[in-house]
Amino acid sequence: MGIPFASLAKRAGIAIAAMTATLAAFPSVAADAFPNRPIRLIVPFAPGGSVDIAGRLITEAWGKQLGQPVVADNRAGASGNIGMDQLAKSKPDGYTLAINNVALAVNPALFAKLPFDTARDFASVGTMGTSQHVLVVSNTLPAKDVKALVASAKAQPGKLSFGSAGSGSTFHMAAELFKTEAGVDILHVPYKGGGPALVDTIAGQVQMSFPVLSAALPQVQGGKLRALAVTGPKRSPLMPDVPTMAEAGLPNYRFETWFIVSAPAGTPKDVLAKLNQTLNAALAQPELKARLIKEGFEPLTMSPTQADAMLRKEMVRWAAVVKQAGITPE
Repeated sequence: MGIPFASLAKRAGIAIAAMTATLAAFPSVAADAFPNRPIRLIVPFAPGGSVDIAGRLITEAWGKQLGQPVVADNRAGASGNIGMDQLAKSKPDGYTLAINNVALAVNPALFAKLPFDTARDFASVGTMGTSQHVLVVSNTLPAKDVKALVASAKAQPGKLSFGSAGSGSTFHMAAELFKTEAGVDILHVPYKGGGPALVDTIAGQVQMSFPVLSAALPQVQGGKLRALAVTGPKRSPLMPDVPTMAEAGLPNYRFETWFIVSAPAGTPKDVLAKLNQTLNAALAQPELKARLIKEGFEPLTMSPTQADAMLRKEMVRWAAVVKQAGITPE
């Protein structure tokens, strides 16, 4: 005689409940299986810039930690917004990520309408480092230090100019912060990249710029540009003789480009945790740390929660700087 249907159903229900309880007891199963294919790392800027360099430096070491390749994919345009829009629309499974810098915090204040919500549409994976900028001036400018430059700018408001890699770029924001802290009026001349801005600074078409250290170093060493101050809290080993802005007379000035890795909102927390753990492990490798420092980066690791908090704090900070500078959102 067969087992009654009701009894079979009851047994099946007990089995399913037991299975559910077992799976619940091991929430890391999905993360343990991740990743099983290559991961795409969107670089929302053109090749050769600091974000591109940072992204390409970490992909190999990070891929070794994950056991799958991490492939950099440049999707440049609109101050990084095109690439970040692609990330916002990607499946939240951990296989599409993006690396960005301060522009991620600045753009909500610079653009009247973005195709995504920075605070809502992204989940931070972690950070990979920071990078200082440096105030460089043309040799056509007499000023030999920051105090002399500030005095010259105050004596002729709106006459001196600075070149940037475009509106909203880190070059631009470093200069706007300088204007605010020094109380000077200097004309902004945006270019389609940091290279052209430096070329015109060398030529004296603009009098100053705020490039990343690694980009400026060859020009400074070659005597084509004069470095007046680095923008971070301490001197750089790449330019040990160049003072910080605080040492040069602007005690409240501090600007560092930070680099953050993001995933689409909704990415499972255990996947984010595995991405963060492996990213931090990669950054701890001596060989990668040495390469980063040589390129002017200071390795920096954060948890997803810490990176999220930093991003939100920076969004508030740069919204205030943009407002004080009188920059009209595009």
